[in-house]
Amino acid sequence: MTNQNVGDKNGAAGGGRGREQTQTFKDAASDVFAGASDTARDSRAKVRDSVSETASAVSDHFKDMLDKQIGNHISSVGLLAGSVKRAAGEIEQKSPLAAGLVRSLSDKLGEFAENYEDETVEQLVRSASDFTRRQPALVFGLAACAGFLMFRTIKNAPVTTHSPSIQPNVGSRV
Repeated sequence: MTNQNVGDKNGAAGGGRGREQTQTFKDAASDVFAGASDTARDSRAKVRDSVSETASAVSDHFKDMLDKQIGNHISSVGLLAGSVKRAAGEIEQKSPLAAGLVRSLSDKLGEFAENYEDETVEQLVRSASDFTRRQPALVFGLAACAGFLMFRTIKNAPVTTHSPSIQPNVGSRV
């Protein structure tokens, strides 16, 4: 019996060390998992911030490019206004009424170019929105006219489809 007690004591002592080692292993694995989880969370946050900064930079660049293009086109409207005004001067002799209408159109085009030349896209959208609120019937009428013209243009466009012939070539034999 003495040997059994010694074995039980050694077995209990060995089992205690095994449990300690298992617990130590579990703690180490838990620490590694927690560290990996923290690293993944930090990486995800860094990637999200980087993507957000990149999207913001691209958006700003696109807005700047669009602002320049719109500014160029509005400047072109100013040039068109000058040309229309010169045309009104040439029409004056033959039709003073038509010349007055053309001159009025050129004045409106010139005012448009002066008012909106230095505005950004956001400011132009805001101005268009305000105009739509003030003159909804005019905007609806212009949209209807544009739709009608587009429909007529598409309807009257020649349809050219070239499809291969399905008829056999009778004259050619191999």
